[in-house]
Amino acid sequence: MAKDSRSNGKLWSLSELGCPVHSLEKCFFSPREFQLSPGPRLLCSPGNPLASAGTSSSHLKGQAMEARGITRGRHQLLSLLCSIWLWVSTAELSPPTPTEQSREGPPLQFRLAGYPRKHNEGRIEVFYNQEWGTICDDDFTLANAHVFCRHLGFVAATGWTHSAKYGKGTGRIWLDNLSCGGNEKSVVDCRSRGWGNSDCSHEEDAGVICKDERIAGFVSSNVIETEQNQVEELRLRPVVSHAKRPLPITEGIVEVRYKNRWAQVCNENWSSRNSRVVCGMLGFPAEKKVNQNFYRRFKRAAKASRGQRKARRGRRLSSQRQALHFRLHSVSCLGDEVHLSLCAFEFYRGNATGACQGGMPAVVGCVPGPLFATGDAQKKKRRRQQRPQQGQTRIRLKGGARAGEGRVEVLRGNEWGTICDDRWNLMSASVVCRELGFGSAKEALTGARMGQGMGPIHMNEVQCTGSEKSLWSCPHKNITEEGCKHSEDAGVRCNVPYMAYETTIRLVGGRTAFEGRVEVKQAGRWGTVCSMGWSTTEAMVACRQLGLGYAMHAVTETWYWDASNVTEMVLSGVKCAGHEMALSHCQHHNTVTCQKTGTRFAAGVICSETASDLLLHAPLVQETAYIEDRPLHMLYCAAEENCLSSSARNANWPYGHRRLLRFSSQIHNNGRADFRPKAGRHSWVWHECHGHYHSMDIFTHYDLLTPNGTKVAEGHKASFCLEDTECQEDVGKRYECANFGEQGITVGCWDLYRHDIDCQWIDITDVRAGNYILQVVINPRHEVAESDFTNNGMKCNCKYDGHRIWVHNCHIGDALSEEASRRFEQYPGQLNNQVV
Repeated sequence: MAKDSRSNGKLWSLSELGCPVHSLEKCFFSPREFQLSPGPRLLCSPGNPLASAGTSSSHLKGQAMEARGITRGRHQLLSLLCSIWLWVSTAELSPPTPTEQSREGPPLQFRLAGYPRKHNEGRIEVFYNQEWGTICDDDFTLANAHVFCRHLGFVAATGWTHSAKYGKGTGRIWLDNLSCGGNEKSVVDCRSRGWGNSDCSHEEDAGVICKDERIAGFVSSNVIETEQNQVEELRLRPVVSHAKRPLPITEGIVEVRYKNRWAQVCNENWSSRNSRVVCGMLGFPAEKKVNQNFYRRFKRAAKASRGQRKARRGRRLSSQRQALHFRLHSVSCLGDEVHLSLCAFEFYRGNATGACQGGMPAVVGCVPGPLFATGDAQKKKRRRQQRPQQGQTRIRLKGGARAGEGRVEVLRGNEWGTICDDRWNLMSASVVCRELGFGSAKEALTGARMGQGMGPIHMNEVQCTGSEKSLWSCPHKNITEEGCKHSEDAGVRCNVPYMAYETTIRLVGGRTAFEGRVEVKQAGRWGTVCSMGWSTTEAMVACRQLGLGYAMHAVTETWYWDASNVTEMVLSGVKCAGHEMALSHCQHHNTVTCQKTGTRFAAGVICSETASDLLLHAPLVQETAYIEDRPLHMLYCAAEENCLSSSARNANWPYGHRRLLRFSSQIHNNGRADFRPKAGRHSWVWHECHGHYHSMDIFTHYDLLTPNGTKVAEGHKASFCLEDTECQEDVGKRYECANFGEQGITVGCWDLYRHDIDCQWIDITDVRAGNYILQVVINPRHEVAESDFTNNGMKCNCKYDGHRIWVHNCHIGDALSEEASRRFEQYPGQLNNQVV
């Protein structure tokens, strides 16, 4: 009996498998058809696939000996072959459903393809059955990437990509639902649905990012660089070297990286469309004309002997001592490409030192966006004066840790909303990036990779060609409620100019690369930063400058980190707004002034690639607001929690009452990390009256303001407990208050504070009738880091007539346009209770 690994464990007789006992030799047409393929199975003649996992060799040999009409020599040969096969099958453990490789033709080949990419990353493609094909990203894991990277000669994988990040492939999709353990010698040992069996499209092509370290002695044809249309890296090299120019470099000679050296591009038939693509890759939204006459001297200087020629007008050309090595020529772009690799061009072959005889190196000039523009004060003043005339932009990025990345939000009808990721691609993302003053898109993000938005979803199936000036000019569909959810919000990562901000800051003494004592370079020397006034806002700027994402904690005492190489203090009084790209852009003292200059009081940070993002569900506040006159004898606990106005101390306890504006609040975590209290469980305070622990001193502020912003009443909302009240369908609860449980709010969950619990109110006993603004602020002290603090506030218009209250127009702080926000602040008030 033999067990077929594809038959769910059923035992088959040899006759059932098409190999009759009396003619076992019919299983083999010739010795060449007998092979041991990956996994314990025996391949017979066509239509008779034997597979075994557990059949004893003596039993099979006994059946073979009973065969009639077989010569003794052939019988011995077949017995020997079967014995060898069964020994291998019992010694080798194979997965239940291995990915079988064809027993005919050459071995599998692998390559990296796509754009934009470096030599150690790209879309993974497999050459199988005489055809190149891709891999579907369904169930793809880092373990799969490890196997592919070893096929390509790299030691391991550092990551993998989905949704055709490197562009959509062509041809077959060879493997789907691939599942590797990570230690397999070949992908054929991994489980899958089988070769060519897939329900995917090329929009789901998987990619890998391999560690840039080769396997020692690896020699194989598997590393196939698709040399056509492949440019790994590009730069602009400035020619004038008589003085240091400030970054970013906006003009220079185009150079591409090839085999660890830089080479030039011939400018024959070079057009402004080519320049636009180059500028986009370097982080600039547009190109500009350059003085070609000046650069013609560059070619003459390059041909001259070393040190014999100098440029006129006292300028020295840095190219005089550098020979030209041309790599590309005949570049022809349409102008809407996101990467030079997508343009048509040709490589020079062999020794290209004598190439480009009829031209010179391509020169490009770029226009920086407003965030990176350099110039005198007059130009900056002129730009500021022009902004009000141009009106507010209708597009923005939210939730990103670095400049040029975030969730895409668009303005429609004075209300900000998100974009659904259906058919979202690099073309549409590049239109967004250029409109905001960045270069072309480096990555089009799907699946709310930059956190979920809240409110309307304005656009779906956006299909740009890449040449549009605004995203609103691209064909798109209006969204319907059932069409998309905020879990499908689109985002972008844009190319930004290189500013070298990370070269003037470093972390020292931490346990990992994401934490440590902050040191900055001031006037050529490294030193620490005073921790007086150091908060989450400053830590966010430091982590952004380091390129390490968001700030998880702002550390003001760093005594527990290694202090063996502590330097002097060079910076103090740092005060940031939170949007700066470097600490040097923040306010700070001209001379170091710090009350605590000891090593233990140096500023430090703990950074993270992800962060939480809390925001209030504004419509629920509007729907549940009402007034209650609550007897004083029921407010003793609230008085202990300071949840009543100061006049309550003079009340005739326990007689009388307090008038309370009550409402429910639903606080969502739409970020990419759980919201956890800053204080550990050991420091939580037990409150006997309410029977719970306080994990945060102040979690929310409830205020009632006059139209000019003056507080007339407030509520102090301590964090009773942070827990997951409800979650989205595919998210499980992780935090609850019972039994001294862990507190927090999971991503995709919300914490509900009902209107009928203590302190869920504002004490308006002393408030006169009139028109007011109800304001709620979450995490007001920024004690816990978030990816976006601008959406932590909520405001509503209120009309109070002394007996009843009407709450309307509730919205998140940054949900409205500038014009609508001004109208809200200048709201004259309600003359009656007819709220429209």
